[in-house]
Amino acid sequence: MTVRVERSGPVVTVLIDRPEVRNAVDADTAAALVDAFRGVDADGTVRAAVLTGAGGTFCAGADLQAAAAGRPNRVEPDGDGPMGPTRMRLGVPVIAAVEGHAVAGGLELAIWCDLRVVAEDAVFGVFCRRWGVPLIDGGTVRLPRLVGLGRALDLILTGRPVGAAEAAAIGLADRVVPTGTARAAGQLVSQLGAELVGYAFLVELTFLGGREKLAGKVMSLIRY
Repeated sequence: MTVRVERSGPVVTVLIDRPEVRNAVDADTAAALVDAFRGVDADGTVRAAVLTGAGGTFCAGADLQAAAAGRPNRVEPDGDGPMGPTRMRLGVPVIAAVEGHAVAGGLELAIWCDLRVVAEDAVFGVFCRRWGVPLIDGGTVRLPRLVGLGRALDLILTGRPVGAAEAAAIGLADRVVPTGTARAAGQLVSQLGAELVGYAFLVELTFLGGREKLAGKVMSLIRY
């Protein structure tokens, strides 16, 4: 299995488990991620989710070796995204717990999430730019929304690495934690968000992020 799903109370953790290729996502892994998050969305008892990677790396992007071997990720304009869940709109918040590299399509997965808790060794970047491969899975829309157009263009045009401290300074990371603790910190943030009374945090998150489905669910739960 290239994707593991674990549960602790109302929080589900989805883990990309391909450390031998730095958690690069091939077509099968993308489909498994979609299945995992569809399961999250369909379960009314889940209140939050964490997305992370095994082996000290979040995700190195799409699996280019698999693509070169004739097994590319899907790139059709309809349906699921090349990295899997990146076109989904969930009814619960998703927190990215980032250790190591979150680059290329891995960056696009991270910024699909609502929040990013990152380890001190985390590295973000549009590394695919170095090989002439563009961001094709929502990154050119979501990245400017998070960091502003100028900073997004800097990252997209140069393909340079961005460490945890800079990521926090420009709004790409929401919390920086010691190396090796991002997953636990992400789960804690999810747990706290799941337990908030009145759903004020989720309302704010929803309208800042444009999550219409989540907005409807949150508003239906608010009691005046």
